[in-house]
Formats: sequence, C-alpha cells, structure tokens
Amino acid sequence: MTVRLSAIAKSKGLLHPNQCGSLPGLSSTDACLALTHEIRTLQRPRLEVSTLFLDIIAGFDNVNASTLRARLLASHVPFYMVDWVSSFLSERTYTLVFQGSPNLSSPVSVGTLQGSPISLLLFLLYVATLHMSVPKGLMVSYVDDFSITVASSTYRGNIRRLQELFTTISARGRDLGVSFSVPKTELIHWRTPSQRSPRSTAPIELEGHLFHPSEVVRWLDYWFTPALSPMHHFRHRLSLAQAVFSFVKRLSSPGAGVRPFLCHRIAIGLLCPILTYGADLPTPTYTALRGMNSFWHRVQRWTTNNFFSTPTSILAREACLPPIVSYCRYRRRLAALRVACAPPYANSASARLPSSFHSLSSIRAQDSSRHVTKGLSSVYLPLDWQTKVPSPPLRKHLPIDALAHLTLPLQEGLTYLPLVQHNSPPPGTNIPPPDLMRRTYRALQAQTRHMLLQDWATEDPTPPYYNYPPSLTPHPFMGLGKFVAGRIRQMRAAKSYLAVHPSWSDEDPDLTCPRCGTEPETFRHAILTCPARSRDRDLLLKDVSSLEHDATLWTDPTKYKPWASTSRSRKRAFPQT
Repeated sequence: MTVRLSAIAKSKGLLHPNQCGSLPGLSSTDACLALTHEIRTLQRPRLEVSTLFLDIIAGFDNVNASTLRARLLASHVPFYMVDWVSSFLSERTYTLVFQGSPNLSSPVSVGTLQGSPISLLLFLLYVATLHMSVPKGLMVSYVDDFSITVASSTYRGNIRRLQELFTTISARGRDLGVSFSVPKTELIHWRTPSQRSPRSTAPIELEGHLFHPSEVVRWLDYWFTPALSPMHHFRHRLSLAQAVFSFVKRLSSPGAGVRPFLCHRIAIGLLCPILTYGADLPTPTYTALRGMNSFWHRVQRWTTNNFFSTPTSILAREACLPPIVSYCRYRRRLAALRVACAPPYANSASARLPSSFHSLSSIRAQDSSRHVTKGLSSVYLPLDWQTKVPSPPLRKHLPIDALAHLTLPLQEGLTYLPLVQHNSPPPGTNIPPPDLMRRTYRALQAQTRHMLLQDWATEDPTPPYYNYPPSLTPHPFMGLGKFVAGRIRQMRAAKSYLAVHPSWSDEDPDLTCPRCGTEPETFRHAILTCPARSRDRDLLLKDVSSLEHDATLWTDPTKYKPWASTSRSRKRAFPQT
C-alpha cells in the first residue's frame, strides 16, 4: 500500500518536490545537497544568505485523519485507498504502562504510528501544504525537519524575510494542528571561505523568543558551519567512530576472539559508515584526513593482526579495507551517479543539475537560483560542469556541478545516463525500458567500484617485494582463527618472525633458516623449498608451487586449512627462543 500510495501521490502532485525522506530514491544527502547548492549559488552575486532551521513538535501525533482524508479526496485519490487510510488512522487506543498503572485503554482521535512504513508517507502528505515558494531562497524539508533559506543584500534584510515566512508557515501549521519546537529552532548566517568581515550577530525574534545565530548547526546529522567547512563535521564523525571502536575491539584480541572475516565485516559495515558519513557531500580537509587515516590504520591492524612495523599500504591490502582518501572519492562518485540518474521531477538535488547535463529528462527545478549567476564577472562566474578545476582554483564548480563533473569518466560511450525510475514516469515522456536502465545503472556502479581499485593501486603503492593486488572482497583464509590468519598475513607482508624479516631489536640478524641451515629463511623457502619441511609439504602442499596472488593456496580450503593448522603446531613463523 505504501508503494501504491507513493506513486499516486507523485502523479497527482500531493508531495512537494522539495520534500525528502521516507520516499523511494530520496535521502538526507539530497536535502543537504540542495541546501548547500542554493547557498553557494546565492553567494556568487555577493548576496548575504541566512537559513532558519525548524522542527515540528510531535508531528506524527498530530495527523488529523479527517483533514488528511479531505485532501486525498480533493486530489481524486481512488476511494478504496482513501478508505484504507481512514481505517488505518481510526479506532486506535493507547495504554500507559508504568509501575502501578491501571492498565486501561483510551481512544486516540489523532496521530499515526511511527513504526509503520506508511506512517511516514501519510505525514509527508499531511504537511506538504506547509511548503511555499521562496524568491531568492529555498525551502526544503526532510520529514519533520524544515529549513528556510533567503538571500538579500544584508543580513538584516534576511531577518525580516525570515520573520515573514515564519509567520506564514506558522499560520498554515495552525490550520493543520501542528507547531514548531522552540528549543530546536536555529538560525545561521552563511559566509564564504574568503570572507574577512566580522561575523553578523543579528538575531531573529519569533513569537516572543529571540534566537541568536549559531556558529555550528546540526541538521540531518550533518554539521554545518557558517563557511560550510567540513572540518567540524568529520571531527565529530571521527570521535563517534573512535567511541564505537573502543567497544567493538574487545570482541577480538590479537590472539583470539572473532575471526578476521567478521572483523572485516564489522569494519566495513559498522565503523566505516560511521566514520565517512557525509563524505559524499563535503570533502574531508587535509587536517581531517590525518586523524581519519590514523584511526583507520588502527582498524586495519586490528583486522589483520599485523605488526606496527608493517607499511600502511600493505596493511590496507591485507585487511581488504581501502584507504580513506580513495574510499571518500568512491563515495562521492556513487553519490554523483545516484544524483545524475535520479528523475529530476522526484529529486530536488537532481532537479538542480545544469541544463546542459546529459540527462534523459529536461525537467529542472522552478525555484533554482542558478539564474542569478548569469552575467557575473569571470571571478564570480561558476565553472562549467564539464571543465576541470584549474590550479590554482581561481574558479570552482557549484556543489551539484562538482558532482556532475565526477560522472564524466562514466559517460564515455553513452549518449545519456540512465534514469532510474522508482515510480511511473510522467505521461508523454519517451525513455528506454526500466529494466535496461537498471542494468546500465548497475554496470556504472561496477565501473565506479573498479575505479576505486585503480585509485587504490595508484595512490597507495606497496613496496616492490609485495605483489598482492588490492581487493575489496575478504580473502578466503580470513575465515581461519585470528591467530593463525595473523601469522599468514605477517609472512605475506614480510614483517614476521621469519629470519629474513629483520627486527629493530636485532642489529646483526642471522638470515639462515634455523631448521635446514642451508638457505635464508624467506617466505618462499619456509613454505615451498625448505628440506626440513619436505614431509609436511609433500603431505599438505603437494600441488602448490607458487605463493603469488593467484595461487591455489590462498583460495582452496583443502590446502590452506591443513597448512595453517600444521604451521601452528610446528611453530612456523614463531619467534625464536
């Protein structure tokens, strides 16, 4: 029912184009991207930009079933669907549960459940009328979080415009029975990175409350500063990831605990999303990347059980965890591909793509402020989306144009990028079959993944003695115990207890194999050619003749499992006593 109602709501215009969240193909990134794009666009003609962030108080608890039913009927939604929604919202009861409670049920006349997937859609339909057109500005929302952005020649003028818009939206909210939270209302005056004038401290007065401009605003879990610097955001993400890692690492000590395969899954499925959340919108600064890299190396070492002397480039390949710089660029490419392939009539960020972008849809946002950049001098004129940023960067792209520029390598051989449809397209559009576009989109995602591996190999090269290629898929031997898998990785990384892998504690090491005493104890000698280990080798590694990346020893469980077990029992690559 949620899918059906969502498609009907889009086709009948029941949802505003700037509403994001709880809809197919929309996320918090789209709302933040549309906001930052409009801010940077309005700043190009040297206008002062301000934003008021609002939050609806108990929005789901104030949905009136009769008001919503009347709006659905007025928009000619099928009667069976309107009746279903009315039945869903009516005849509800609630019970207060606490120690000594009478356990009595009471009827509920308004509100919708927050745990149901259709409740979010019903709430969006209910509050869609709060949206309005803002000349030289933007109103964008994510479920119950609203932002109103305006621009004028002065911050004082922005305050007056925001007060007028707040009065209008509050009046509309009262008609719906909703209001905005005072503690969650925030004001921010935006600045450019090169702006040197004193910060504006002009407050805004709303319904008898005075709100001073904030230095940092948290909206949709993105941290915004007046200059839109990503430093504060990624410093916060790093602290969150470090706090989670301090608990997670207790699951697996260096010699025991969960297997490396599960450590890899924890790192890539839990720690990496926490650390890099928001990397598809702002790019981490050099200072932020230093802290993120240091933390990520600790995670890689925890996953692999390698020594601290192991080069970080080898550490990343053994852990199958890409470097943060390459991964953040990969996240931005994926975000660029998703925005470029999203239908502009259903995505507020895609609707702000340049008109010359190679899209199957020519629809663009009516409230876009891109027109204010026409006729500007060369210093303030935005860079064309197909042009590379010069060095030094005298001119830059607008935020959405920068993402569009990242899709240029993916557009080779294509006339247009595919348009991924989550609902039926508007009538009169001539686009290829949806199945063909979905297959093309998945192929472009695979190409983006291949570009990640290329960047990884190019930007983070390993020493000449290490010849294993980067991989995003965990090695099969990561299913072994952490202690044994760690010994294997140490030998592959040439930082182990083998004789030819010297340690800082021994200034004059003896490189001869302590078992046969004939040759230096290299990795290949210890596994494939040592005469003292010929019996074990003939029994377990009879068909193994190579230790390269494509050797069967690393992929065949019938070979690496007995070999790993024997290596532990015979103390192979153990410290000499």
